[in-house]
Amino acid sequence: MARQKGIIKLKGTIGDITFYKTQDGHLAREKGGIDASRIANDPAFQRTRENGSEFGRAGKAGKLLRIALRPLLINSADSRMVSRLTQRMVKVIQADQVSERGLRNVIDGEAELLFGFEFNIRGKLGTSLYAPFVAAIDRVSGEITVDIASFVPANMIAAPSGTTHFKIISGGAEVDFEAETFVVTTSETAILPWDATPTAVISQTNAVTANSTKPLFLALGVEFYQEINGQMYPLKNGAFNPLSIAKVDSGV
Repeated sequence: MARQKGIIKLKGTIGDITFYKTQDGHLAREKGGIDASRIANDPAFQRTRENGSEFGRAGKAGKLLRIALRPLLINSADSRMVSRLTQRMVKVIQADQVSERGLRNVIDGEAELLFGFEFNIRGKLGTSLYAPFVAAIDRVSGEITVDIASFVPANMIAAPSGTTHFKIISGGAEVDFEAETFVVTTSETAILPWDATPTAVISQTNAVTANSTKPLFLALGVEFYQEINGQMYPLKNGAFNPLSIAKVDSGV
C-alpha cells in the first residue's frame, strides 16, 4: 500500500495498480492475490474458508447489534466503530467451545465479551461519566435497568469544552442472532444543566420480552449540548458523546 502524492488524485485501476480513497487519504496498491475459485475449492485453503465464514458471521452479528441500538448510535459512534465491533464479535465467536471450526457462532460463544465495548472511541463512557450507576438485567421480567444516584454534574461528568447541558441515555436490546431479529427499548432524561446543582435520582427501565432466552444488552451513554440564545444544539454534532455496553446477559 502506498500513499498518493501530487495535485491529481486517481481512482480506479490502471494496469496492476488500483487507486482508491480512504479516510486515511488517497492510496494505491498493486493488484495481486490468489484466484478466488482456488480459495473456494482447494483443500489447502480449508482454514482460510473457515476463517472467512466466521468473520462473515461476526460482521452480520455486529450489524444486527448496531441496527438494534441505532436510536442511540445516531449521535454516538466514531468512524471506525463498525470494524472495531466486528473484531470484538470475532472474539465472541472464537470463544465458542461447542461448534466445529468454521461453524462457531455468537450464540454458543461468549457474548459477555461485548461488555464494556465503547461505540465512540473519541468519547468513552468510562472517562466521561464518573457517577456510580447500577446496571441490571432481569431476564424473568424482561426489564433492563440502570439506576444513578443523585450527583453533581460538574463534578461527576467530564464534559467536552463548550458543554452547557447533557442528558443520560440508555437502551435495552434483546437480540436473536440466529433469526436476525431484535426487540429494543430506549430511555432518556430531560436535557439537564451541566453545573453544580445536584440531579434528581435517575432510574431508567427498558423492557424487552419476558423470559427471553436470547442475549440481552444494556447500552448506556451521555449526550452533550450547548445552549445558544435559548436553543439546545448537540455539541460538535455529537462527536464526543459516549455510549458503551454496560451489561450483558448471554442467554440460556
